[in-house]
Amino acid sequence: MNAVKPRLESRHWFGKTCAGVILGFGLALALSGLFAWLGPDGINAGGGKNQFNMWLMAPIWATVLSFVYLFRDSLRAWLWLGAANVLAFAALWLVRGVMS
Repeated sequence: MNAVKPRLESRHWFGKTCAGVILGFGLALALSGLFAWLGPDGINAGGGKNQFNMWLMAPIWATVLSFVYLFRDSLRAWLWLGAANVLAFAALWLVRGVMS
């Protein structure tokens, strides 16, 4: 039995873009925070690491925003990115609790 896969359609682009912008920012923030805590010298490293963490957010956010269009529809983008945010912020909360 051949099941026809639904095609990617442009009507979901607004929802996908909003998911990538909003949830992508949160994901980039959490991943940057995880690197700040788990990276070399921990959270109290010098100014160079702080600057690197600040600049790390942009490529992560841009990558999420680029790949968000590969979801079939906007609901899946919101659900998957929402779940990724929950996991990333839970990991950040756990790391902060253990390391501080």
